[in-house]
This record gives sequence, C-alpha cells and structure tokens, in this order.
Amino acid sequence: MELTLLGTGAPAGLPRPGCPCAACATAVGADARAATALLVDDVLLLDLTPGPALAAARAGRTLHGVRQLLLSHPHDGPAQEVPPGLPAPVRVADGRRLTLISGHRVRAVALDAPGTGYEIGGPDGERLLYLPPGAGPAGLPGSPVREGAPGAPYAPAAPYSLVLLDVLGRPDALARLRAAGAVGPTTDVLAVHIDHGVPPGPELHRRLAAAGARTVPDGTTAVVGDYRAVPDLPRRTLVLGGARSGKSAEAERRLAAFPGVLYAATGGSRDGDTEWADRVAAHRSRRPASWRTAETCDLVPLLTAPDAPPLLIDCLSLWLADAMDSAGCWDEDPRRSAEAARVLAGRTAELVAAFRAATRTVVAVSNEVGSGVVPGTAAGRLFRDELGRLNAAVAAECEHVLLVTAGTALPLRG
Repeated sequence: MELTLLGTGAPAGLPRPGCPCAACATAVGADARAATALLVDDVLLLDLTPGPALAAARAGRTLHGVRQLLLSHPHDGPAQEVPPGLPAPVRVADGRRLTLISGHRVRAVALDAPGTGYEIGGPDGERLLYLPPGAGPAGLPGSPVREGAPGAPYAPAAPYSLVLLDVLGRPDALARLRAAGAVGPTTDVLAVHIDHGVPPGPELHRRLAAAGARTVPDGTTAVVGDYRAVPDLPRRTLVLGGARSGKSAEAERRLAAFPGVLYAATGGSRDGDTEWADRVAAHRSRRPASWRTAETCDLVPLLTAPDAPPLLIDCLSLWLADAMDSAGCWDEDPRRSAEAARVLAGRTAELVAAFRAATRTVVAVSNEVGSGVVPGTAAGRLFRDELGRLNAAVAAECEHVLLVTAGTALPLRG
C-alpha cells in the first residue's frame, strides 16, 4: 500500500487561524500543516483537508480514482469542501467491515472518544491503523470507555505495519497499543493531528523520537511495510534540572507512550507536612493511571531486574539524602565522618554499577545544584559536592543526558 499524507495537522490546521502563540508564529514552510487527511493507493480517502484536490496535486497525486471517502471524527466549523466527482463522505459504524473493489479491507474501530478509527488492509497483506485526534481504541486494558459506545472490544490480530495517531495528545493510547501487541518493534508510528502544543521543528521531532514515533511534512508518500529505522530509544536517560525547571514533567513525558511503567518515588511521605503532600499529589496527578508506584530508596534491585518494563526514578537527589542520613554523613566527629564517607562511597558505587548493568529502560531525575549560590553551611556544601559527584557518575553510564531549564530540555549527550 502507498499512503499519501495530504495533511498532518490538527483539525484547525497549524498555524491556527488568528492564533498569536509562539508555536503558530514559527509554523512556516515545511512546519505548516493542514488538517490531517490520508490518501490510500489513490482509491481510499480518510478525512478531508482544505482544498483536497489541490493538496493531492501538490503531492503528485490525483483524487480521480477515489472510490470511498471515510470520515473519522466530528467536524466543527465551516462545511468541509467535497470536490466534484468524489463519493459522499460517510462515517462507518463501529465494528463494521467494508471490502472495496480494489481489494482493500476496512474495519471501523470503536474509540474511547467521539469518532471512529479505521483499520485498513491492503491487497498486499499489509495493515495500518488510523485514529482521529484525541482518541484511542476502546476495549484495550486500561482504556476509558465512552458511555454508550457500540461495537465489539478492539482486539488486534498482530502488530500493524503502520499506525497513525495523535501521539502528542494521546501518548497513553500508544502505550496501550504497545501493551496489546498492536504496535511492535518494527511498527512505523507516524504522528498526525499535530497542534500548537509543542513548538515545531527540532523540539517536535525530539519529543516524538522519545516516544518511538516520527512525523513527516504534508504531501509525503510512504510505502506501508517498507523497512524504516524505528527511532532509537535510549536504555538509560538522566534528566537534570533546578527547582521547578520542569525536569520531572520531561522525564514523565519520555515514558508516557510506553506500558507498565514503574515509578520509583524516593521521597517517601512526611507526616504533618502538607506542602510536601501537595507536591506528591501534583506528581501523581500527572502520571498515567496504568503506572505503578514504589516508594523506595532501594533502587539496585529495580535497576537490575531482568526483562522488566520501563523504570522512572524521581529522584536521585532524595536517594542521596537518604543514603547520607543512613551513613551518618552529618556527624562532625572526624573519625565517624571518615567511616560515613566510606559507607556512602560504597552505596554510590553500587548504585552506579546497577545503572551500568540495567537491561530495562530507565529514566532518572536529579537536581542540578552546582550552579547556584554556595550553601552557607558545611552540611549544605557536603550535600552539593556529593550530588555533583553522583550526577557525574550516573551520567557516565547513560546514553542520553538532558538539562532542563525553564521547561526546555537541552540535550547534553545523545
């Protein structure tokens, strides 16, 4: 099958008409995107983009052979233009199957949001899945179910060759597709319905690559099933940043499209500290409901567990504080402080060795405190120095290292 993307943007397009935001201001040239519409083998059109005939011509295609026009989601705004000669657009009932004279097979997939997804099988046996904006398949484990949604539960038979969905808006849907086996190691995941929530250009591609996805400019034609190098996902990533820099949100975003994540929270609970409780609650509210949480500083067994799902550690700074407390590093007696330093060095070396041996995907968060004001106490300076050493040692074992400042991730390695 050949698939031509006549548009790859959100229903309102990118830039949005009249929107003054920075993302819209920089969405020019190849970064400008019309509403998503897909042309399959010149015979099947999924959704409409403004001026579809002209969009097809710019891509070197024609709509003259289109025999079926399917819509996937409700459309707000002006009436959509249907070029003369095209069949009337329809939405297929959930679960219904169509077979076109061209040999293409279509199955309507029930969703957890308004709209309909489409599974397309080509005459060559390749299969793709297309989902509308803001939607994921219904019936998968962990899926929210739309009230009154008809249709049988979604059950993919095997991984698709190509999946097109709103990766940025619904990373959890991609995670559930992976968990169900619909997205495998060789599945090409294309992000569509691109909106202005992420700046276009390098930042967009960086975030998609972290999710194992990519996007292409409007007018691109792809051959479904052709081998493509899937974005290389690092096994170990260290995310550094100062207070309120956005480092935790960046770390969580990097794993939002993957199933079964274990969140290792090293901060624990603090009886009577309402401000700390509010911080913990804010972190929990951002995590997907399918994630598991372990409140522990015993990280070595988690890092070295074989064949385990992704692990997010937040954060190494609190792990270090716990390790220094346990070792007695705050004791001012020279003999006891020397023994404490030896114990701490052993625990740190054990942790770093576990990072080196890790076979699961790991994203770890830590504070970058070496660029601020010199602490006014000996204990504060000791903690700063030990955290700097720990960050450097863990970074040496990570394929990717990021520094987050003002909510912006700056790659230091990888």
